[in-house]
Amino acid sequence: MNRPQNPGAGCNEPTRLLCFDYGEKRIGVAVGQRLTGTATPLETVAVRRGRPDWDRVAALIDEWRPDALVVGNPLNMDGTRQAVTDSADRFAHRLKGRFSLPVFRADERLSTVEAKNLLQRTRDLDAVSAQLILETWLAGRAEEARAAERGR
Repeated sequence: MNRPQNPGAGCNEPTRLLCFDYGEKRIGVAVGQRLTGTATPLETVAVRRGRPDWDRVAALIDEWRPDALVVGNPLNMDGTRQAVTDSADRFAHRLKGRFSLPVFRADERLSTVEAKNLLQRTRDLDAVSAQLILETWLAGRAEEARAAERGR
Protein backbone atom coordinates (compact mmCIF):
# COMPACT_ATOMS: atom_id res chain seq x y z
CA MET A 1 0.00 0.00 0.00
CA ASN A 2 1.54 3.29 -1.09
CA ARG A 3 0.52 5.87 1.49
CA PRO A 4 1.99 9.39 1.18
CA GLN A 5 2.10 11.40 4.36
CA ASN A 6 -0.64 13.91 5.08
CA PRO A 7 0.27 17.55 5.55
CA GLY A 8 0.99 18.07 9.22
CA ALA A 9 1.52 14.37 9.82
CA GLY A 10 5.04 15.03 11.08
CA CYS A 11 3.71 16.56 14.28
CA ASN A 12 2.97 14.49 17.37
CA GLU A 13 -0.77 14.41 16.79
CA PRO A 14 -2.36 12.61 13.84
CA THR A 15 -4.10 14.89 11.35
CA ARG A 16 -6.52 12.55 9.54
CA LEU A 17 -8.12 9.58 11.27
CA LEU A 18 -10.44 6.71 10.47
CA CYS A 19 -12.64 5.50 13.29
CA PHE A 20 -14.19 2.07 13.60
CA ASP A 21 -17.22 1.25 15.75
CA TYR A 22 -16.63 -2.49 16.03
CA GLY A 23 -19.59 -4.84 16.24
CA GLU A 24 -19.82 -8.58 15.77
CA LYS A 25 -22.05 -8.17 12.65
CA ARG A 26 -21.19 -4.67 11.41
CA ILE A 27 -18.41 -2.10 11.79
CA GLY A 28 -19.30 1.56 11.43
CA VAL A 29 -16.61 3.71 9.83
CA ALA A 30 -16.08 7.47 9.98
CA VAL A 31 -13.31 9.81 8.86
CA GLY A 32 -12.26 12.89 10.78
CA GLN A 33 -9.56 15.45 11.16
CA ARG A 34 -7.86 16.96 14.15
CA LEU A 35 -7.75 20.52 12.78
CA THR A 36 -11.53 20.96 12.78
CA GLY A 37 -12.35 18.32 15.39
CA THR A 38 -15.09 17.02 13.12
CA ALA A 39 -15.88 13.64 11.61
CA THR A 40 -18.10 12.36 8.82
CA PRO A 41 -19.81 8.96 8.73
CA LEU A 42 -18.62 6.89 5.77
CA GLU A 43 -20.17 3.45 5.68
CA THR A 44 -20.76 0.17 7.43
CA VAL A 45 -18.39 -2.75 6.81
CA ALA A 46 -19.76 -6.28 7.07
CA VAL A 47 -18.52 -8.86 9.55
CA ARG A 48 -19.15 -12.46 8.52
CA ARG A 49 -18.44 -15.45 10.74
CA GLY A 50 -16.50 -13.19 13.08
CA ARG A 51 -14.25 -11.85 10.29
CA PRO A 52 -14.36 -8.25 9.12
CA ASP A 53 -14.30 -7.58 5.40
CA TRP A 54 -10.56 -6.83 5.45
CA ASP A 55 -10.53 -6.01 1.73
CA ARG A 56 -13.05 -3.21 2.33
CA VAL A 57 -11.15 -1.97 5.39
CA ALA A 58 -7.94 -1.90 3.32
CA ALA A 59 -9.71 -0.01 0.51
CA LEU A 60 -10.96 2.62 2.98
CA ILE A 61 -7.50 3.05 4.48
CA ASP A 62 -5.98 3.31 1.01
CA GLU A 63 -8.61 5.84 -0.09
CA TRP A 64 -8.52 8.10 2.98
CA ARG A 65 -4.82 7.66 3.90
CA PRO A 66 -5.22 8.27 7.63
CA ASP A 67 -2.31 9.03 9.95
CA ALA A 68 -3.91 6.90 12.66
CA LEU A 69 -6.92 4.75 13.44
CA VAL A 70 -9.38 4.94 16.33
CA VAL A 71 -11.39 1.95 17.54
CA GLY A 72 -14.31 2.30 19.90
CA ASN A 73 -13.84 0.58 23.25
CA PRO A 74 -17.20 -0.96 24.22
CA LEU A 75 -17.62 -0.76 27.97
CA ASN A 76 -20.55 -0.96 30.34
CA MET A 77 -21.69 2.28 31.97
CA ASP A 78 -19.70 1.40 35.11
CA GLY A 79 -16.52 0.98 33.04
CA THR A 80 -16.46 -2.82 33.12
CA ARG A 81 -15.85 -4.84 29.98
CA GLN A 82 -18.64 -6.20 27.79
CA ALA A 83 -18.68 -9.51 25.94
CA VAL A 84 -17.74 -7.70 22.69
CA THR A 85 -14.81 -5.83 24.29
CA ASP A 86 -12.39 -8.72 23.68
CA SER A 87 -13.43 -8.89 20.01
CA ALA A 88 -12.92 -5.12 19.64
CA ASP A 89 -9.47 -5.50 21.26
CA ARG A 90 -8.53 -8.21 18.72
CA PHE A 91 -9.81 -6.06 15.86
CA ALA A 92 -7.72 -3.08 17.04
CA HIS A 93 -4.63 -5.28 17.37
CA ARG A 94 -5.13 -6.72 13.88
CA LEU A 95 -5.60 -3.24 12.39
CA LYS A 96 -2.26 -2.18 13.81
CA GLY A 97 -0.52 -5.31 12.55
CA ARG A 98 -2.03 -5.24 9.06
CA PHE A 99 -1.69 -1.54 8.31
CA SER A 100 1.26 -0.39 10.47
CA LEU A 101 -0.63 2.66 11.70
CA PRO A 102 -1.06 3.87 15.27
CA VAL A 103 -4.33 2.65 16.76
CA PHE A 104 -6.01 4.57 19.57
CA ARG A 105 -8.92 3.36 21.66
CA ALA A 106 -11.90 5.57 22.45
CA ASP A 107 -14.63 5.19 25.03
CA GLU A 108 -17.84 4.55 23.13
CA ARG A 109 -20.36 4.46 25.94
CA LEU A 110 -23.66 5.96 24.80
CA SER A 111 -22.53 6.49 21.19
CA THR A 112 -25.28 4.22 19.81
CA VAL A 113 -27.90 5.95 21.95
CA GLU A 114 -26.71 9.35 20.68
CA ALA A 115 -26.68 8.09 17.10
CA LYS A 116 -30.26 6.81 17.43
CA ASN A 117 -31.30 10.22 18.72
CA LEU A 118 -29.75 11.83 15.63
CA LEU A 119 -31.26 9.42 13.12
CA GLN A 120 -34.85 8.55 12.43
CA ARG A 121 -33.74 5.43 10.56
CA THR A 122 -31.12 2.88 11.62
CA ARG A 123 -29.52 2.27 8.21
CA ASP A 124 -26.51 4.50 8.95
CA LEU A 125 -26.50 3.94 12.70
CA ASP A 126 -23.08 2.24 12.88
CA ALA A 127 -21.32 4.87 10.76
CA VAL A 128 -22.91 7.71 12.75
CA SER A 129 -21.84 5.98 15.97
CA ALA A 130 -18.27 5.90 14.61
CA GLN A 131 -18.57 9.62 13.82
CA LEU A 132 -19.67 10.39 17.39
CA ILE A 133 -16.91 8.22 18.88
CA LEU A 134 -14.29 10.01 16.80
CA GLU A 135 -15.60 13.51 17.52
CA THR A 136 -15.63 12.74 21.25
CA TRP A 137 -12.08 11.38 21.05
CA LEU A 138 -10.91 14.44 19.08
CA ALA A 139 -12.52 16.81 21.59
CA GLY A 140 -10.76 14.99 24.43
CA ARG A 141 -7.39 15.26 22.70
CA ALA A 142 -7.95 18.97 22.04
CA GLU A 143 -8.83 19.55 25.71
CA GLU A 144 -5.69 17.67 26.80
CA ALA A 145 -3.59 19.89 24.51
CA ARG A 146 -5.21 23.07 25.91
CA ALA A 147 -4.59 21.88 29.46
CA ALA A 148 -0.95 21.14 28.64
CA GLU A 149 -0.55 24.65 27.17
CA ARG A 150 -2.04 26.22 30.30
CA GLY A 151 0.35 24.20 32.44
CA ARG A 152 3.46 25.58 30.71
